[in-house]
Amino acid sequence: MRSVNRDRLVHYVFEYGIVVVLAVLVLVFSLSSPSFFTASTLTTILSQVSVIGIIAIGMACVMLLGSIDLSVGATAGLVSVTAALLMSMGFPVWSAVILTLIVGIVIGLFNALSLTLFRIPSLIGTLAVMTALRGLAYLLSNGIPIYDIDAGFKQLAQGSFLSIPIPGLLFLGIFVVVAIVLNRAKIGRQIYGVGGNEEASRLSGVPVTRIKYFVFALSGLLAAVGGLLLLARTNSGQPSAGSGYELDVITAVVLGGVAITGGKGRLWLVLVGVLIMGTLSTGMVMNNVNDYVQQVVKGLILVAAVAFSQIAARSQGGRTITR
Repeated sequence: MRSVNRDRLVHYVFEYGIVVVLAVLVLVFSLSSPSFFTASTLTTILSQVSVIGIIAIGMACVMLLGSIDLSVGATAGLVSVTAALLMSMGFPVWSAVILTLIVGIVIGLFNALSLTLFRIPSLIGTLAVMTALRGLAYLLSNGIPIYDIDAGFKQLAQGSFLSIPIPGLLFLGIFVVVAIVLNRAKIGRQIYGVGGNEEASRLSGVPVTRIKYFVFALSGLLAAVGGLLLLARTNSGQPSAGSGYELDVITAVVLGGVAITGGKGRLWLVLVGVLIMGTLSTGMVMNNVNDYVQQVVKGLILVAAVAFSQIAARSQGGRTITR
């Protein structure tokens, strides 16, 4: 009985400890900065984490497969530049948005192709794509920001509905849809199955290759949505947009408890991980913490999150990274 209770306690600690971490961060920053725990600050955090959050949803699905997508930040940057370029050339907003969303999907499909057809590990394949996309963004923009975009497009990032920022609403809406798919739809169960045991899933008749194409296409699509939000937020197509976002996204997903080896994780906890990253960034800014110190803190958090994930996997009899 004691062993059962201990195992149950360990399970709850690893499963829901992240919620306690978020609560502690909110408490600490509220005490250190009286203006932190206000409606305006909380809505600002929601708006600021929307881009990272949307991209993290796609990354979480990729990591549930046991893969990774390092190209998401570069995809967002390329989409930002491409959409700005199309608008500056006179394309209607709706057509520029649709075309650049297709660009994101195509990039995701290419990542899946390199993984499934050429057997290139996703870490290496998406790293190569990231480098190529970043260079392409600079080529298309000649290395300078593109400012001549539709004036009303910025409302996508600066508008609000019922006092909730539109980016935050978009983030939460995408979260709900993907969470329903993962938890209720057949393809959601298949994603978990492929990540848990790919060979067993294949022998059970699961279309493993098709699942990988779907998930990577989703990741590319959501990275493109993030790029459009970046364009609306900055009101310019920046070739450097999204730089370093892949690390923030991975940190948020691992913080949310998604197993690095795949097959385990809950999307709502990824939402908590995203909020932790946003709370930490906003809190440190409000307390005048040096930018370089912030980078050190984020790096340490990623290391701690991976270590925590490894410990959780061992304690629950799961797989750990061995190479």
